[in-house]
Amino acid sequence: MASESPNVISAAGDVPAATSPWRRQLGGALFGQRGASSDPAGSDAGRGAGRGVWRSLLRNPSALAGLVLLTAFILLALLAGRFFPGDPLDMVAAPFEWPGTDPQYWLGTDSLGRDVAAGIAHGTRVSLLIGASSAAIGLVIGTLVGAIGGFFGGIVDDLLVRVTELFQTVPSFLLVIVIVAIGRPSVTMIALAIGVASWPTVARIVRAEFRTLRNADFVLAARSQGFSNARIIFGEILPNALPPVIVTASVMVATAILIESSLSFLGMGDPNAVSWGSMIGVGRDSLRTAWYLTAIPGVAIVLAVLALNLLGDGLNDALNPRLRQRT
Repeated sequence: MASESPNVISAAGDVPAATSPWRRQLGGALFGQRGASSDPAGSDAGRGAGRGVWRSLLRNPSALAGLVLLTAFILLALLAGRFFPGDPLDMVAAPFEWPGTDPQYWLGTDSLGRDVAAGIAHGTRVSLLIGASSAAIGLVIGTLVGAIGGFFGGIVDDLLVRVTELFQTVPSFLLVIVIVAIGRPSVTMIALAIGVASWPTVARIVRAEFRTLRNADFVLAARSQGFSNARIIFGEILPNALPPVIVTASVMVATAILIESSLSFLGMGDPNAVSWGSMIGVGRDSLRTAWYLTAIPGVAIVLAVLALNLLGDGLNDALNPRLRQRT
């Protein structure tokens, strides 16, 4: 697949497309094309490949269901302040009002008289923010480590592999607990801790892709033109290594939501922010008398994680050229 890159010298002896912008190559990687061509024919092919990926994704019922669910959660997070203005931690009614008892608080209230629906909406914002932020941190660290090790090899690669293995010997959740305990429990600290604990998986994937592509024809052509190592890594190889990383990102977001929920359940979440995990933690003391306080945020977590996993599986099928050709 790497030989399809636009940076391979053509039969006519043309110079590689040194001016191919990062956005074009990134778009090609996102839409399943190994490198996006700078000429009009290549652009048309890139758009065709992109449409093929989207058609494959939308024809997948599971991926479509995941996309719809995830879109609904994102809209709820964006519109939480409009639907439920004010602080979701404020006491607004009598405690332990069951869902459906008061139309104004249609999901009921908790043990302190706080609106459960407002907590779910604002908790969606916090949970998705932590999931996306921690995944971004893990992707950046893992991509840099994997790209440097896979491209240069030798002692550098051996050293980075040992560092990666060292992080993998420590359970991720335990490492997150240690980092959050050392720092001040907050949304920022939790996202940073989860990101620091989740990068080894990305590093191994990126390293494997770089070891496969570093001797490809388009990389050799770039070297012959005097491209710097940084330009080859970030402008030539990395866009071609993105598809498996994109699929992994969806799983990382889902895992981060689960880890944040577990932390909040244990009382190590941000005390000034509402999340699904903190709502479950508050409701566990009333599990026998008011089980809805744990069931409602628990269902929200299940649906969010399910949506991300379904979308990740759909992206894996859509971005895999062999699987896409079968459909």
